[in-house]
Amino acid sequence: MRMIVTGGGTGGHLFPGIAVAEEMLLRFPDCRVLFVSTDRAIDNKTLAARSFEKKAIACLPLKGKSVWGTLKSMAQLPISLWQALRIIRAFKPQLVLGVGGYVTGPVVLAAWLMGMKTCIHEQNSIPGMANRMLGKIVDQIYISIPGSEDFFPKGKTVLTGNPVRVELLQEGARKKESATGKTVLVLGGSQGAHRVNGLMVEAFTLNPPGDTVQVRHQTGNSDEEWVRKAYAEAGVAAQVSSFITDMAAAYREADLVVSRAGATTLAELAVLGKPAILIPFPSAADDHQTTNAAFLARGGAALMFQEKELDGPKLRGEILGLFNDPSRLQCMAMQMKEYGRPEATAAIVEKSMELLAA
Repeated sequence: MRMIVTGGGTGGHLFPGIAVAEEMLLRFPDCRVLFVSTDRAIDNKTLAARSFEKKAIACLPLKGKSVWGTLKSMAQLPISLWQALRIIRAFKPQLVLGVGGYVTGPVVLAAWLMGMKTCIHEQNSIPGMANRMLGKIVDQIYISIPGSEDFFPKGKTVLTGNPVRVELLQEGARKKESATGKTVLVLGGSQGAHRVNGLMVEAFTLNPPGDTVQVRHQTGNSDEEWVRKAYAEAGVAAQVSSFITDMAAAYREADLVVSRAGATTLAELAVLGKPAILIPFPSAADDHQTTNAAFLARGGAALMFQEKELDGPKLRGEILGLFNDPSRLQCMAMQMKEYGRPEATAAIVEKSMELLAA
């Protein structure tokens, strides 16, 4: 059995694929899994220590680019497709699964052209360009959020949920180690979020909360230095890093998460039952992060604010208001847990095996 998983460009497109690849190897030890990603630094760093095989192809995004950028991306497409065809011809997979990001387009298309079984997974409530196009040709489509089936051909979709890395599922059974104080975890996605960073610094440095609240802040590369300095000068108890490698430990210690609303982060919050204040990225394609966040906010699992609605004092008030109301915070945690789908990875593997057997 040989399977290709393809995706990348962001953590949100990598981690579901990692979860599926590792579940395949766990269930079928003789299986070979090849992960085809982009050659971006985040892909290389995230995949480096994983046990499956890895390849990268050169490709560029199409959406959200200038005219020159779009032309450059279009010119790259034939090269990307040729690279994908070479990889598939050499590896000879029985199944190719795309988990999102522009790299999935040429790889899944190449597999379809070669007559192989193909499927895709959509994490968001509103599918991206690559998955909308691929949905017309693939054999099966896995979705994470009810309602996104409306964007795909009838009869192809299966509601599985969004796969979560096994180390996070294992962490869900462990309790917070520190008994004193509250911890807020700040996430802007795998590459940080400048506006969220600014809001948090403004919220906690103008009027520091004292020893009762600790901050664990993932900033992204460009903001790490100034965010760390701002907290230190204000005397805020903060642990700042550009990227959190051990997300399991970070989630375990968090009493509340302030975050963008990427689908993979939301899936992790749901499985672990972590209440959240969600600040959707306003420039996300088709404003899908707002739709993602609204799904949880309607159910009482999270609070959602647009960037333009927030300033530092308001964000501070919302965070401390939740910390000062333990029953409300606990209710949000319970509601968040209701949305968790810890079985998502297993469901995708099982449905993929059924597809192969059909």
